[in-house]
Amino acid sequence: MITMNYSLSLRKIALVSLAALFMFPALCNAQTVSVQKETVNVRTGPGKGFPVAMELFKGYPLKVNEKKGDWLKISDFENDSGWIFSSLVAPGSTVIVNGKQSVNMRAQPNTSAAIVASVDRGVVLTKITTKGKWVKVKHSQGTTGWIYSPLLWP
Repeated sequence: MITMNYSLSLRKIALVSLAALFMFPALCNAQTVSVQKETVNVRTGPGKGFPVAMELFKGYPLKVNEKKGDWLKISDFENDSGWIFSSLVAPGSTVIVNGKQSVNMRAQPNTSAAIVASVDRGVVLTKITTKGKWVKVKHSQGTTGWIYSPLLWP
């Protein structure tokens, strides 16, 4: 009887391990991209024949969830999703402010540093570098500073 339970436990462990092995690459391959052109259409399906779900602007960051031919199924910081043609994006170099309202951009990567700017939710910034849980970013108008990474997406 003990042998059977031990054998059953080993099977369960093997099945869970096998499932994790197949799921892990998919989770690790979550790629981020940035829109490369102005006024890019995101469609409801993978093709030009599908209706436009939304329009995005240059620099807008996206997470790639699936690939079908030359089309990418993407989602944004508000979890809106759709399909975009792959040549319209490039590897991600931008982030978007994902605080409840505005967030502070600081001169140094700490909460006691001077506030350089207040940045509204939904503003896209270029990522320069990271230091711990802080990201150095640049606004399109040239202002640079540090924002705490949990306030940014992705």
